Amino acid sequence: MKKSILTISLAAVASAAMAQSITTDMLQSFAKENKLKGTERVIHNALSSNSVSSIALNQDNQTEKNTFFSNSVPSKGITDQNSSGRCWLFTGMNVLRSKMINEQGLNSFELSQNYLFFYDQLEKSNLFLQAIIDTRKKPMDDQTVTWLFQNPLSDGGTFTGVADLVAKYGVVPVGAMPDNYTAKNTSQFTQFLKRKLREDALLLRENAKASDKALQAQKQAYLSEIYKMLVLGLGTPVTEFTWAPKDANGKYLSEPQKYTPKSFYDKFIGLDLQNDYIMLMNDPSREYWKTYEIQYDRHTYDGHNWLYLNVPMDDIKEAAIASIKDSTMMYFSCDVSKFLDRKTGISDLNNFNYEEIFGVKFGMNKAQRIKSFDSGSTHAMTLKAVDLDANGKPVKWEVENSWGAASGYQGHIIMTDEWFDNYMFRLVINKKYASEKVLKAAQQKPTLLPCWDPMFASED
Repeated sequence: MKKSILTISLAAVASAAMAQSITTDMLQSFAKENKLKGTERVIHNALSSNSVSSIALNQDNQTEKNTFFSNSVPSKGITDQNSSGRCWLFTGMNVLRSKMINEQGLNSFELSQNYLFFYDQLEKSNLFLQAIIDTRKKPMDDQTVTWLFQNPLSDGGTFTGVADLVAKYGVVPVGAMPDNYTAKNTSQFTQFLKRKLREDALLLRENAKASDKALQAQKQAYLSEIYKMLVLGLGTPVTEFTWAPKDANGKYLSEPQKYTPKSFYDKFIGLDLQNDYIMLMNDPSREYWKTYEIQYDRHTYDGHNWLYLNVPMDDIKEAAIASIKDSTMMYFSCDVSKFLDRKTGISDLNNFNYEEIFGVKFGMNKAQRIKSFDSGSTHAMTLKAVDLDANGKPVKWEVENSWGAASGYQGHIIMTDEWFDNYMFRLVINKKYASEKVLKAAQQKPTLLPCWDPMFASED
């Protein structure tokens, strides 16, 4: 009897081990069940030399699109972030310049992204090194310490960074500090900044028992070297400049005046981005009508962590429509690549037949896509238009992008309302467009989320 029990037990263990691994029998079964035939062979041949999207493109959805919008904020000039992850900064500057263009009657105008990017990289370097000092007594394999070394800085960001940087450093016209090659192509330069910061961080941890004063002096010396690298790559940030509006022919409309970055912002824009704006999020994987804050998701040490109020989509749309009707553009972000036809600039769930190509079903909803890291906010743009039907319901939306005038629809992306529901995530609105319910909910104490949260990813 004991021998029989032992035999059964060993057989069960062997069976369990086999069930956990891919066996020869499984492979033979897979091959038999999935032998290509008919149209599947055609798809295989097509995918062997073409991209999935080009094969899955729904030709029945390629008819001429309606590009009329019932409500739109006037816009002049499409910007281009080139090969950089600065969409958040371009979007922030586009929102600000829209106000200035409309109020000053300018033909076209652009704010310098390079100017604020210089300080963004310097401030993030300080944020990282100070976080290393603050966590120096934790082991290297601590999850926060590991995350810090993995993410010393990036060229991506959020609206909170725009607000804090503008409040601290002001803004300048693009002519005062234009983009150069490094600003337009950030990847390699940023890699060297990160390498230097990681090296400095190890040295700070080796000196963990030093006094706070000594560590701060050590950090300052490292930041001075980072500053030098930034000057070499991006140029020295301007502290004073002259400016006056010009007409379409480049003729000054008034005598040029001297400004500092702060005085220029105060005179021509003057918005209180830190206090008069709310970031709304649509994240159905978390409880609605709650505020959330992401640890270490900030651009400046003395600034603010990324803070948002999670609300249903209808409440976001209500605020967005009110803002557009009042000729006010908004900072907007989404999972831009999903179902985007880059040639036409249309984001539509019917653009591609992926399920038909692969013969499988992709059935996750928005909450499941977020939880599984399949979807999240990847790109920031400027929301500027909505098309409302006879009942006041949105049919489609339009954003001003920063991929150049030749991209998409004349530099814009048009999104169906159904796509908007599925892949739109963040919208920053002036509080005057918020409902009383939104304003009240935004006052609550936020839930602090860890820096490795799925929603941390910055727009780039």
